[in-house]
Amino acid sequence: MSFTDLALRLFLQIAVILGACYVVGIIARRIGQLLVVAEMIAGILLGPSLLGWLAPGVQQWLFPLTATIGTAGGSVTIAHPSMSILYAISQVGIAIYMFLVGLEFEGKLLRGGSKKVGLLAGAGIVVPLLLGITVTLWFYHVPNLFGASTSIWVGALFVGSALSITAFPVLARMLQEYSLTTTRLGTLALMAASIDDVICWCLLAIVLASFKSSLLIALLAIGGGLLYIVTMLTIGRRALGIVVNRTEQLQSVTRSALIIVLIVLMLSSWFTLAIGIHQIFGAFVLGVALPRGRLVDEIRKQFEPLTTYVLLPTFFAFSGLNTRIGLLNTPALWLIMALIFVVALLGKAGSCTLAARAAGESWRESAAIGTLMNSRGLIELIMLNIGLEEHIITPTLFTILVLMAIITTLVASPVFERIYGRIDPDWKRQLAIQRQKA
Repeated sequence: MSFTDLALRLFLQIAVILGACYVVGIIARRIGQLLVVAEMIAGILLGPSLLGWLAPGVQQWLFPLTATIGTAGGSVTIAHPSMSILYAISQVGIAIYMFLVGLEFEGKLLRGGSKKVGLLAGAGIVVPLLLGITVTLWFYHVPNLFGASTSIWVGALFVGSALSITAFPVLARMLQEYSLTTTRLGTLALMAASIDDVICWCLLAIVLASFKSSLLIALLAIGGGLLYIVTMLTIGRRALGIVVNRTEQLQSVTRSALIIVLIVLMLSSWFTLAIGIHQIFGAFVLGVALPRGRLVDEIRKQFEPLTTYVLLPTFFAFSGLNTRIGLLNTPALWLIMALIFVVALLGKAGSCTLAARAAGESWRESAAIGTLMNSRGLIELIMLNIGLEEHIITPTLFTILVLMAIITTLVASPVFERIYGRIDPDWKRQLAIQRQKA
């Protein structure tokens, strides 16, 4: 396969993904859903669950998972180069997007609210984790859910971690579409979600360490992550301040300043990915650490359109291509699916609502926060893909957990709009006007 062939397929893949996201987005808007939900569903529709069922030949040609190449000793099957390229582009896109989210983060909105964040984050981890472990002990022995080498406790901790996740990029995208990123409620939910997801990635490191009998994996992820955060928010912030101050003195943003920031962004994403924590956390922390000024405004102007309209839909669509709903072919599996959904809903939304209320929020605001925290999406899918690749779980359990992630995110949007619309009626009217213009 030549470079030209790969380029031709890549352009067509992106065009199809953007087209599918646009069409599904129109439908989603009319039923009160967000574009992020449309992008998640579009990926599933382009995968084996729909396109692969209606036109399997077309689906396999457009999004081929594997390729067979000839060697001196015969033929071997490898991951298809075109999908590897699409995956890499999607990862760059989500890293840039989370960097932009970090730039919008307003820490001053949480002054005096660290206890609220801690309580909310703690409830959002402990309760769903324990419930996930408990329910896994019940269905662990059901055939074709876990890998042959997966012990009951490794499997239980993996599922519990998956149920504890709040999809950081999905939540950020929801808050952006709702114009709530810089509000106190949005900042509280975003900060708690970021803590929860970091903890979940540390739990995943522990799962992989237990599965592979290697303590180094967990130590590297947890220790390296803490070192990165502390370094970036202290030494890194001061170093970046030099670039920002230079920009303010010149009263213009130079090409050098943008390139320096992009280099640091790529290195930050590389480091956190290398130590076992997803690159979005490196990108987000960099965005938080970058001092505000003319440079930040120019970065948003330069990078937001391409990232939001092209790269991000590619990321959200990619994982849906690997979901196969047809694997759920028995009543027992659908019963497990329903049970996991109920546990996920009660464990995350319920515990976060009660925690927010205990922290002093009103019942409506608490319910709104709990609803936001219950959205999962593709950060969970990244974790699930790791579990699938490492043979901790099977494609069947992968599909069950993917559907749970999408359903909880589907539920989050209309419920949140209904709750928050009663808190702030003006926001509800402005949202309706915004959607009419879209």
